Amino acid sequence: MALTSILSLFSSDLAVDLGTATTLVFTRPRGIVVFEPSIVAVNRVLNRVEAVGASAKEMLGKTPGNIVAIRPMKDGVIADFEVTEKMLEYFIRKAHGRSFLVRPRIVISVPSEITPVEKRAVRDSALRAGASEVYLIEQAMAAAIGAGLPITEPTGNMIVDIGGGTTDVAVISLAGIVFARSVRVAGNEMDEAIISYIKRKYNMLIGERTAEAIKIELGNAWPADTITTMEVKGRDLVEGVPKTLTITDEEIREALAETVNVIVDTVRTALERTPPELSADIMDKGIVLAGGGSLLKRLDQRLREETGIPVSHCEDPVSAVVRGTGTMLTNMALLRRISLD
Repeated sequence: MALTSILSLFSSDLAVDLGTATTLVFTRPRGIVVFEPSIVAVNRVLNRVEAVGASAKEMLGKTPGNIVAIRPMKDGVIADFEVTEKMLEYFIRKAHGRSFLVRPRIVISVPSEITPVEKRAVRDSALRAGASEVYLIEQAMAAAIGAGLPITEPTGNMIVDIGGGTTDVAVISLAGIVFARSVRVAGNEMDEAIISYIKRKYNMLIGERTAEAIKIELGNAWPADTITTMEVKGRDLVEGVPKTLTITDEEIREALAETVNVIVDTVRTALERTPPELSADIMDKGIVLAGGGSLLKRLDQRLREETGIPVSHCEDPVSAVVRGTGTMLTNMALLRRISLD
């Protein structure tokens, strides 16, 4: 028996949402088995991986000079080939909880407007990390499947998937993408906007983890009836000492205005480019939001006000993409129709 067919006996196929902020891995029948930050801590002196995922995130902003916490994904694509490979290898092994003999088929979701070079980088990384075959599908399509939209029917379905690195907007009908737009503005850009705003307005420097906490606590896209506040700790850039200040949700809405405007404009562009028959379907069924970035408070309200179309979140927006990708593990016919070359 050939080595590859022996290895296939141990195979357990995986679906991977290789995100800029978070990586999720899905297996059948266990469901989501990995849900960890896309971060790797590397020891520069010894050139070895010290930690991956949640334990590496704990090190963000706290590492000594010889250890660096790296985010190998940027804007939804691979920025550091070698580190991504090590991260994937770790997650594959964690998903199976067993030997090097596992050579799974892997379905990976990628941004809609990914370049051929970026596609090759994702495919090569997965193969080097131990995959026997790699299929790539578009994140928006995976999110639509995960959200339970009837993508194979001749009706218009509009999905807006806001992740860590990219926002993917797509109109889908008959298992095909009628119009798609991917912008490299999403959750991470929101964190950076909050860091810049506090630095500019208060001369105070905060870290990534603090910015993310502020986004979750105060981040919003539309005014509320009451004002919410939060105490924030950082470093005073003038005096160089620790500093505490209180900020409001109104300030954070102002900080995020530019990022949110890009997302809203992308949705409007998609609606303008949609054929009239499908537009009528979208008016009836509404826009569906997926991805962790879509959980920004009152973003659905802002999109409703701007477009005049009903907007709703799918069930568990954070895992929609990986659940949709996971569905493809048992539907090879549909996978072949929608996978990228």
